[in-house]
Amino acid sequence: MLRRMMLAGLLAAPVLAQPYSTNGDSALEALIEKALEGNPAIRESLARYRAARQRIPQVSSLPDPILDVTQYARTPETRVGPQTTMLSISQKFPWFGKLSDKGKVAAKEAAAWRESHEARKAEVVRQVKLAYYDLAYIDRAIRITEEDHELLRHFETLAQARYSQGVGLQQAVVKLQTELTRDLNRLETLRSRRVDAEATLNTVVDRPPETPIAPASLAQRPTVDLKLEKLYRTARSRRPEVKAAFLRIEKDEKRIQLSRRSYWPDVTVGAGFINVAGRSDPAARLHPPPDEGKNIYSFSVGVNLPIFRRKYAAAVLEATEDFLASREQYRSTVNQVEVSIRSVSFRARTIERQIGLFEDLLLPQAEQALRSSEAAYSTGTLGILDLLDSERVLLEVRLGLARFDSDYMKALAEMERAIGSPFPEVEP
Repeated sequence: MLRRMMLAGLLAAPVLAQPYSTNGDSALEALIEKALEGNPAIRESLARYRAARQRIPQVSSLPDPILDVTQYARTPETRVGPQTTMLSISQKFPWFGKLSDKGKVAAKEAAAWRESHEARKAEVVRQVKLAYYDLAYIDRAIRITEEDHELLRHFETLAQARYSQGVGLQQAVVKLQTELTRDLNRLETLRSRRVDAEATLNTVVDRPPETPIAPASLAQRPTVDLKLEKLYRTARSRRPEVKAAFLRIEKDEKRIQLSRRSYWPDVTVGAGFINVAGRSDPAARLHPPPDEGKNIYSFSVGVNLPIFRRKYAAAVLEATEDFLASREQYRSTVNQVEVSIRSVSFRARTIERQIGLFEDLLLPQAEQALRSSEAAYSTGTLGILDLLDSERVLLEVRLGLARFDSDYMKALAEMERAIGSPFPEVEP
């Protein structure tokens, strides 16, 4: 049952050429490509995968033949002459299927390392996206704060004009100047945070921390399908950690088969040659024996005797227990992935509803309230504190919406990592 579920998961979704999305953001795509090329963690995992592949020809090839050369110090005397030198060569042939199974075990292990490499790449892409979206929020917050600063300067001009006409209070000008200073302080804080975010992103991309990064902007929010069952199926077929866990099950299954073959003997085939020198004694010179000096050739076949069966039974049990452990690890991995998907999906839906609330209600209301307050202040029917309250509400709403936009894109990046695939956009 578990095997059918795993195979169904692996065949459920099509293979995508690019396992991440950028929603048309060329700057983000360039950063990701740079990170995938130069990140040390990715280079390390790639080297380990390539190293694992080199195990396949090592374990699936025949052992080296053995050549023996024997030179007698005291030559054995025979009827046809003394034996001077003996040469022999032997080749061991493992029992049928042993080398093939060893190669399959190594191939499954290498494939698991390949999926570990893909997981490392996916993690780096996730880190790039999270750092980029943090940077994009900071840049957007800076623009919003600068626009708010210009708005406050407009209000300051308006307050000074009213004060010069004798219809306003100097206190209004002072309060506006205080708010202007607060905006400047907020800008300094945001610029300091940008330096940190820039350094974080450069580190992931494997560039010097001080490398400047152009102002980032958030792409248009995509509309995506967050149906849990569909996401679960995609994760079972595309998440690298899930695929690696499945490959380790297959590897241990091959190990069981290989261990069972240990009960069968290996065959060693050999050939020999003995150099026989001619006799030089007087009797042989007078009456040479038949076949004098004739060399000796031999052929041998040998097998090892696997009689200590206890160790072979232990090897089979070891491989079986590893197989059972790998199955449970697969189940645990799938469960963890599904928990992650559910958590991220809930967060993304919550942020989506909050964005709708801000865009549809809070932002229009805050803008309308500020316009009404400005008009009322201009006619003297509203004080400066009420105007500043409206200004602060609009500022907080705009900053909050920018944060939600950033958090939503970060949630999509987390979901992409959770399922191991970019999920297709759907029509709104």
